[in-house]
Amino acid sequence: MHTAQKITKVFITRRIPQERLKILSQAGVCKVSLWDSDEPVPKAELLKGVAGAHGLLCLLSDKIDTEVLDAAGPNLKVISTLSVGFDHMAMDEIKKRVRVGYTPDVLTDATAELTVALLLATARRLPEGVVEVKNGGWSTWKPLWLCGYGLSGSTVGVIGLGRIGMAIARRLKPFGVKKLLYSGRTAKSYAAEVEGEYVPLDTLVSESDFVVVSCALTPDTQGLCNKDFFCKMKNTAVFINTSRGAVVNQEDLYQALSSGQIACAGLDVTTPEPLPTDHPLLTLKNCVVLPHIGSATYSTRGIMAELSANNLLAGLQGTDMPSELKF
Repeated sequence: MHTAQKITKVFITRRIPQERLKILSQAGVCKVSLWDSDEPVPKAELLKGVAGAHGLLCLLSDKIDTEVLDAAGPNLKVISTLSVGFDHMAMDEIKKRVRVGYTPDVLTDATAELTVALLLATARRLPEGVVEVKNGGWSTWKPLWLCGYGLSGSTVGVIGLGRIGMAIARRLKPFGVKKLLYSGRTAKSYAAEVEGEYVPLDTLVSESDFVVVSCALTPDTQGLCNKDFFCKMKNTAVFINTSRGAVVNQEDLYQALSSGQIACAGLDVTTPEPLPTDHPLLTLKNCVVLPHIGSATYSTRGIMAELSANNLLAGLQGTDMPSELKF
């Protein structure tokens, strides 16, 4: 005869792939409630939903601060975030109270693919081309019309050669990149696979034809890409950021783009998100902005949801999480 297991309360902050959440209901150990919308949960509803919860499954767009922790109360054992980043959470306080699960690795390939797509779209001016076709601007063949920048024979600089940075480098090499530079805290032995050369940041910025930012957001990298940074870049250089919006000083980026200091930029992350439609960057033809869709493939989002559910379940049961954030 089995001893009845205590049913725990779980709150999920968004509508996410339901077939991947069956793990929770099938486990029979928790009662799940969720904010049943594709839009972010309002703060008041989050505070109400998390009250007395033992587990919380959240997204990158949910601000999990001390107020949320206090609203949850002493029952809270685990927070599982459907993201690789965790700068949306008050980690200094959270690590004193609960375990945290996250979803690294599973979105590496999707994010790397998106980064390459964004780089090509930006450098070869694809969004401009689409607009010209639709608006009747395609009149005849012109020698320099919509010319951009190619990867063949170029120097690419990757800031942050971690999992995603390395996946980006692997995908860019076959385009005929002549030299691949990278910078970060330390040299990486695995960089040899892509013939990566570890250089100081200033060297990378000044020598690269394409600068790709794929580093984590830390106190050291916040605002890293500022006026001084852009002034060191070539005026034919392409800037790509798919890491975190706060790594870039957007006012300085706007000035660099509008003045011709750099050629163009592609962003999948901004500050804030979503970027207001009247933001100066959106007035520029040489700036391509995407709505943070780095991991947006059906398979990746499904795997992320499943991993989040498994992390949550392990946290509730006091077992090893598949992907636990270690402090």
